[in-house]
Parts: sequence; C-alpha cells; structure tokens
Amino acid sequence: MQEPLVTPLCELDTIPLFDLLPEIPLWVKNPDYERVDWLNRFLSDMWPYLDKAICANVRTTAQPIFDEYSGKFKIESIEFENLTLGTLPPTIYGIRVYETNENQLVMEPALRWAGNPNIVLVLKLLSFRITVQLVDLQIFAAPRITLKPLVPTFPCFATMVVSLMERPHVDFGIKILGGDIMSIPGLYQFIQKCITKYVAGIYIWPQTYEIPILDASSVAIKKPVGILHVKVVRASKLLKKDFLGTSDPYVKLSLTGEKLPWKKTTVKKKNLNPEWNENFKLVVKEPESQILQLQVFDWDKVGGHDRLGMQLVPLKLLTPHETKEFTLDLLKHTNISDPKDMKQRGKIVVELTYVPFKEDSIKFSSVSKKYSRKGSGNDQSSDEEALSGAGLLSVLVQGAEDVEGENHNNPYAIILYKGDKKRTKMIRKTRDPAWNEEFQFMLDEPPLHEKIHIEVMSKRTGIRFWSKESLGHVEINLTDVVHNGRINEKYHLINSKRGVIHVDIRWKMI
Repeated sequence: MQEPLVTPLCELDTIPLFDLLPEIPLWVKNPDYERVDWLNRFLSDMWPYLDKAICANVRTTAQPIFDEYSGKFKIESIEFENLTLGTLPPTIYGIRVYETNENQLVMEPALRWAGNPNIVLVLKLLSFRITVQLVDLQIFAAPRITLKPLVPTFPCFATMVVSLMERPHVDFGIKILGGDIMSIPGLYQFIQKCITKYVAGIYIWPQTYEIPILDASSVAIKKPVGILHVKVVRASKLLKKDFLGTSDPYVKLSLTGEKLPWKKTTVKKKNLNPEWNENFKLVVKEPESQILQLQVFDWDKVGGHDRLGMQLVPLKLLTPHETKEFTLDLLKHTNISDPKDMKQRGKIVVELTYVPFKEDSIKFSSVSKKYSRKGSGNDQSSDEEALSGAGLLSVLVQGAEDVEGENHNNPYAIILYKGDKKRTKMIRKTRDPAWNEEFQFMLDEPPLHEKIHIEVMSKRTGIRFWSKESLGHVEINLTDVVHNGRINEKYHLINSKRGVIHVDIRWKMI
C-alpha cells in the first residue's frame, strides 16, 4: 500500500490551497478554537443512541401537528414511514470556550453535518398515497451553548441554553413521487429564505432556546428576597423549672430551611412573666413556605437547658410592610393534636414585619455624577436621601486560584466587615479551593465609602508549628456595589505571587 503524500500548506500552489481552505478546521486557522477529537469520538460512539432519542422526540413533537391536518383538505392521515438520522454523526471542527465570572460554562462549537438520514413522510390524500423524502441534508452552524448553573449533581449543570451566533447554512432536497421538487425554479430560494427567517427570529442571538436538564427545585440556589423583623415583646405564666419555683427564661428564634445559628434573647433571671422588647432581623428566602420557629428555654448553669415551650408562625400570614402582633400559646411540641400533654405552658407575644427587597437594584450612576459636579446644597441632600435605607449585603466567596503557602496548603477564607467576622470551611491540600459559601450582613444604611476585608488563610491540622499562615488578602471598596447592585470579580491577592480570589457581592435595599 502506497503511503499518502504529505505536503506542508506553505508549499502548496494557489489553486490547490484555495481548494483546501474550506475543509481546513477552525483550530488550524484560528488559535481561539481548540481541537476536540475526543468529543468527535464521543459523538461517534453515542450517535446510535442519540439518533433513537432525537427521532423519538421528533415523532412526539410532530404527531399533534399531523393530527391537526387529519380530516382537513381531504387529508386522511400523515405519518412517518421511515425516520432515522443515518449513520454519520455531526463533526465538530473546533470549539471556543469563554472564561466568565458567572457560575456557568460558555462554549461555541463549529458544527458541520453532512448526514445520510432516511426520513420518509407518507401523506394519504383521498385514494392517493404521496411519499415525501428528505435527501442530501447538510447543516453548517455555529451555536453558542451555555451550561448553567454549575452544580455538584451529575451531569453538573441544570440547564442548557442554545443560541446561534450567525445564520446557519441548511441544504437539502425533497423528493415527491420520485422527483426532486427543489429543482423547480425559484422554490429552492423561497424555502431557504423561509428557513433562514424562521431560525433567525427564534434562535439567533440574543434569542435563546433553553433545555432543562435537572429539576429546578433540586438545584435552585435560593436567594434572599426580604428581611423579617422580629420583636420579642414578652412572655407570661411560664412553667416553673427551678428549685425555688421560678425560671430563668430566654427565647431562641430561627427560620425553617436555614442552617444559620439560632438567634437568642437575653436571659431574664427568676421571672415567669419576662419582658424583653428585643429586636432581631432574619433573612427570608421563601416567604410562602418558611416558618418562624420560637422556643422558650430555662437557662441553667449545669446540664442542658429545659425547654419551656415552643410555637410556629408561617410567614404567609404576614402582609409585606405591615406590623402584626401575635399572642401565642406555648406548646410542648408541634403536634398540637396530641392529647397527652394539655398542660398550660404560658404565652409569648411577638411583633412581626416582613419587608421585601426592592425588585430592581437601584442604579446610582446618575447620583454619582451629581456628586462629582459642583451643585447646590439642596441637590446633595436629595442625593443622600436617595442613597439612604437599610438592606442586605451578600458576599459569595466562590473560590481561589494559585494560593500557595510556605508550610502547608489547607486554605479557608475569612471575611471581615466592621468587626463582624465570618469564615468558610477549610479545604485540605489544594491551591485552587472552591468554597461557594455565602454570608450576609444586615445593615441599617448602604455601605458607601466602606471596605470589606477578605483574607485567605491556611491552617496546619497536625503539628502546631506554623499552625496558621496568610496566603494573601484583599480589601474591596463597596461603593460600586451600592451603585450597581452587584459586583462579580476576580481579585489578585495582596502578598501572594499569583493568587486570585473570586467574589460575588450583592446589595439589596428594603
């Protein structure tokens, strides 16, 4: 067998080079595209199964359309006689992957498919049987595929979003009664124009086609939607738990669906009718389903604290922005139909107000411009009034890259804002930790001209020598967060050679 003749492109003459150019893959012509032979092998192995799945979906989708025409225009029935995409899978001539700060993967494959499908449609019209066959199908397309959000559940993304970056090239023939009707003058151009117009109106970017992969309820990341203001007013006629016939009560409160620590009131010593009048703020994510949990305990120096009673308040009972007072009978447990314990446990009085966030993040760009100008005092006071208001500062620490310690690499992140300190979990033996942990700071006013300090630390788990060391830190100015509602950036860590940290910070006003 004779070896094929291999000639470098630079040695080819003009005519052979022009003949070859359309067939040269994009990963040769454009350095932004990657070669994906492995993906083509994967498509080749998967194609028989994909063929069956796609054809089954086409039959299911087309059947209701066919049924609409049955009985009309003397049409008795329309059905597929043959439906297969053939043995030749699409070929990816290169793929371009975009780096983004969002929790998603964006890629653009260059797709070509010159297939050998066997698609035959039978139309029964009166006593005639008309056969329509699709032949010589060719599709060249450049889709943008976005996989989002990325999740730890297989297949690691919840939704596939597809759009076309340019009009696709679609070429095919249609045979009816043995003749190719595409040879009729003007018909080919008309069909091509209709296809291009239809595809452009639906799938050309920025229009998209979303394909759900995972159940949204199982992967949805619930975001805060408001603040619940809780005022624990008083309790009365509590149970006597102490030896001297009194109790030392305090109240714990939290919302269902949260893993945050319970908030606590102060302890009222030797008091069965305590008054607290203490205020708390809880972050709400699902006002229609979340429930406020209230538990009254008797504080004790030794051993566990005895629970005096409990009660639940569904947030759906609240009207936004309206304060509502509840006087609740304390129960032993949530099963109120249990007749075993009918003992009176006293009452608790609370005032609840649910304040949702503003739907749209307020943009303060115009306000910032006003500050930069020399205006009247009235203008500045009105600007300050527009910027005032309580809200929630959410800090999502996604991960870090190239963090390197001198003695060990067990990184975790510390978030420090105005003396309030939070920390992520520690991940052992890595320079590229992925934490994906979110922390909230409830503020009485926007954090204008404030900074948040984030530091990556490493901690030795065994020997105590060099037990902790800093891998770098960054201070982020929060003014842009207030102005824009959100920043999502990668920051170079100070005192680190190449380390960066990825942080997503949001500000929502109430």
